[in-house]
Amino acid sequence: MNQIADNQICISDNSKQVIDSFLDALWMERGLSENTLSAYRSDLYQFSKWLQQNKIILIQVEAKDILAYLATSKNVSARTVARRLSSLRRLYEYLLREDKVKQNPVSNVDAPRLGRSLPKSLTESEVEELLEAPDINNALGVRDKTMLELLYATGLRVSELVGLTVQQVNLRQGVVRVTGKGNKERLVPLGEEANSWLEQYLNSARGEILNHVGTDAMFPSNRGKAMTRQTFWHIVKRYAIVAGIKKTLSPHILRHAFATHLINHGADLRVVQMLLGHSDISTTQIYTHIARERLKDLHAEHHPRG
Repeated sequence: MNQIADNQICISDNSKQVIDSFLDALWMERGLSENTLSAYRSDLYQFSKWLQQNKIILIQVEAKDILAYLATSKNVSARTVARRLSSLRRLYEYLLREDKVKQNPVSNVDAPRLGRSLPKSLTESEVEELLEAPDINNALGVRDKTMLELLYATGLRVSELVGLTVQQVNLRQGVVRVTGKGNKERLVPLGEEANSWLEQYLNSARGEILNHVGTDAMFPSNRGKAMTRQTFWHIVKRYAIVAGIKKTLSPHILRHAFATHLINHGADLRVVQMLLGHSDISTTQIYTHIARERLKDLHAEHHPRG
């Protein structure tokens, strides 16, 4: 038996070996990010644990076993069930190719219907209030202000922001070079405001925070190490309270605001797709729905017969 420290899930060595081999193959074929691979690993370890409890062998699973497992997902969203099913489908496609199984037990199992949920966003005035919340009279406040300005100006993913290095930013050209999902690289304009704050931050606050500690991390913590996503979002939530924003903030809320506000001001959908680093424009089209919802709200609020 092998104890999996990340999730405290105990599974057999054979199951772990199969799952890890699949994830290695997936990484080589698709170049998925560590976050995506971790999500697959968590789902598959949970499934393997359930199989073990029910004395079912991973490579002998049938469709009825998949359905029985999914039926245990009570009080779980349809989106989570669909993600778990996707993990299993990919695993058994891989095992079928490797001649480890004779058929894919997931092939005839339908995913739950998903409603197209609109990501929550902030209004332009709320963004302004959030950007003004840090105390720029100290180094950490300047760092936080710069991070918020950069996030809103570029629409970076949070993982891209906290993983940013000094070498990825070119202040003279006013661009940031980002390696996103699937190791795809894109250049994103900084805009005057974010460029100005980055220059100010690099010239003073960053050195004060590091206190002669060497690192290429653009935004180190006060311990001189690269900041984690969790730390950054604790920071954002703290500033949301300072700004008096009552909305529950999601991890991508400034990225959503970036895209929504661009489209509200007439930006081309293809341009927004490139800036966000979406491989498929259907992912970006969700923001046109947000823009339409905003127009409906404005019409209802201001039209005499709204």
